[in-house]
Amino acid sequence: MHSSARHSHGAANEAPTKGLTMRGGWRYDLHGWFIDTFRFRGQGRELRRRTAMLAQLRSGEQVLDVGCGTGTLALEARKRVGNAGRVCGIDPSSEQIARARAKANRHHLSVEFQVGVIEQLDFPDQTFDVVLSTLMMHHLPTPLKRQGLSEIARVLKPGGRLIIADFTHKKQRQGQGARFHAGGSDLQDLVNMVTEAGFAPIETEEMPPLRFSAFPGAALIRARKS
Repeated sequence: MHSSARHSHGAANEAPTKGLTMRGGWRYDLHGWFIDTFRFRGQGRELRRRTAMLAQLRSGEQVLDVGCGTGTLALEARKRVGNAGRVCGIDPSSEQIARARAKANRHHLSVEFQVGVIEQLDFPDQTFDVVLSTLMMHHLPTPLKRQGLSEIARVLKPGGRLIIADFTHKKQRQGQGARFHAGGSDLQDLVNMVTEAGFAPIETEEMPPLRFSAFPGAALIRARKS
C-alpha cells in the first residue's frame, strides 16, 4: 500500500520529520485499492472498519487522526461524530493532505486537514476525546514513537481513547503475507510504549490474514489515558 515514500527533512510545503513520509495523493489511493482488492481480499477496508468500531465514536466528540494520509478514516470518523463533533487529520505530506481535502469537499464533510507531525502536535492540551493512528507507527523509529505517544497523551482529555492499528512485524508473518514489503510493529513493544506514555487499561486484538491473502496480519490497541 506504498505508492512512494522517503524520509522528509524539510521538503517544500511539508513538515520535517525523522519518520517515513508517504506520498502519491490519488495514485496512493488507487494503488491501495488495487492491493486491498486483489491481494488483501478486502482486509485493509476491514481493518479501517474495525478501528472505527473500537473507537466507539459518539456524536459531538472531538477526534484526531495522526498520520491521516489521504483522509479515508478521518472521513468515516466525521460521519460518526455528526455535525456537533469535530475531526482533525494531520500528515507530514502536503500531497496527501491536498488529496484528503479534495475528498472531504467531494463528500461535503467538514474535516480539518493540516500538514503536521506526530512529534509536535499543534493542538492545546486536553483537546481530543479520541486519537486514531492507523498503519503509521511502523514508519517511526523507536524514539519518535515514544515522543509521539507522549504528544498524543498531552492532547487527549483525561479518560480519552487511543486506537492504534498496524501491520504485524515482518518477523512474525506467515504464508503469502511474509512476502509483503511494508514494515510492521511488534505488538508487545507497542503495548509497552503505550503503557509508558500513561495509558491504562490497554486492550489488544489481532487480525490474522485470510487464506490465500497477501495481507500481512495486523494488531489493534485500544487504550485510555489514565
